[in-house]
Amino acid sequence: MNIKAPRGTVDILPKDAQKWQFVENKIKGICDKFHFDEIRTPLFEHTEVFARGVGDSTDIVQKEMYTFEDRGGRSLTLRPEGTASVTRAFVQNKLYGEPNQPVKLYYFMQMFRNERPQQGRTRQFSQFGVEVLGSADPAIDAEVIDLAMTVYKSLGLTSLKLVINSLGDLESRTEYRKALVEHFTPHKAELCQDCQNRLDQNPLRILDCKVDRDHPSMKIAPSILDYLNDESKRYFDQVKSYLDAIGIPYEVDPNLVRGLDYYNHTAFEIMSEAEGFGAITTLAGGGRYNGLVEQLGGPATPGIGFGMGLERLLLALEAEKIDIPVEDELDCYLVSMGEQSKSEAVRIVHDLRINGIQVDQDYQGRKIKAQFKAADRYKAKYVLVLGEEELEKQIINVKEMATGEQVEVPLNQLIDTMKEKLLGGK
Repeated sequence: MNIKAPRGTVDILPKDAQKWQFVENKIKGICDKFHFDEIRTPLFEHTEVFARGVGDSTDIVQKEMYTFEDRGGRSLTLRPEGTASVTRAFVQNKLYGEPNQPVKLYYFMQMFRNERPQQGRTRQFSQFGVEVLGSADPAIDAEVIDLAMTVYKSLGLTSLKLVINSLGDLESRTEYRKALVEHFTPHKAELCQDCQNRLDQNPLRILDCKVDRDHPSMKIAPSILDYLNDESKRYFDQVKSYLDAIGIPYEVDPNLVRGLDYYNHTAFEIMSEAEGFGAITTLAGGGRYNGLVEQLGGPATPGIGFGMGLERLLLALEAEKIDIPVEDELDCYLVSMGEQSKSEAVRIVHDLRINGIQVDQDYQGRKIKAQFKAADRYKAKYVLVLGEEELEKQIINVKEMATGEQVEVPLNQLIDTMKEKLLGGK
């Protein structure tokens, strides 16, 4: 019997979950300032959502999806990325009809990809992402990039590099596609099997290949920037000017194509340059995907977004030696002695909690000395001591652990007293 977590999955234990919560709360606060709203979509979708939305020629669709049939014979897939799911929800729920446009959304999702596990890349992983649907303004491209950079900087990361490119509009991409086919066809037999297939299906993906990256033909491949029409050049120049205006440095990389078929115009990646971070340096990636809404049955609607792996974000924080503040102190620990005291302790703990005070007590039937040791392990700020004698007098001893100072407090004044000590009377 195999009772270990499946390969490519990890348990996030309580000591680490607090770090995740801190990061997630920080991100939610930033999204609120940028006026983005949260969306939550199902864990699985009809396979067609990803086949049409992500693209048949991508590695995700061809190799990495967890696909299964339900009892009705319908093909379903655990979501491997967020954009197609959010776009499907946008179309199905007719969010394009909302009076406030564009629709600015963010999500935290679990994703699933059947690929070889390695550091920071698991088969089940967590992703934060944003999608903006309904605007073709290059200023929103800059805003989306700004949001991603703000997340990293607000958490203290400094070793960052933003790389951007333009994939142009449909006309530009069509001309560039022809140039790539013409360039790589004489070298087809020298390329890996994946790239040989890509040459027919999506030649832009050849530039993204990790196997053939050092092939001589890569170094002299045509640049997309040479095939941008006037409209695409103007759009890209505007995006760059807005990034300049808000002081976000960037590098232009003509070979940046991203791994999904739906991208056009702006594409970008944010990388960590921290020493010891590892071979896979990408922290986040995204771009514009005008046309995706139509592919999923909606009206013509421009869109842009990004996905950010949270596991990789935590690794980047670790690489830059940034400590995440973890609250590991307990407000109160209640020590009780005797059956009658225990009954009263249950009531006291309940009342304190509903009045906003964090408190715990012994559930192991331990002696008083062991209960005090437990309070120490929990780093309790105050220990409340209730024995039969205290119960008879309707008092409770409140001991401040930092100073050792102890006072008797009438039971009917305990809540007000602890509020004063812990919450400043709130």
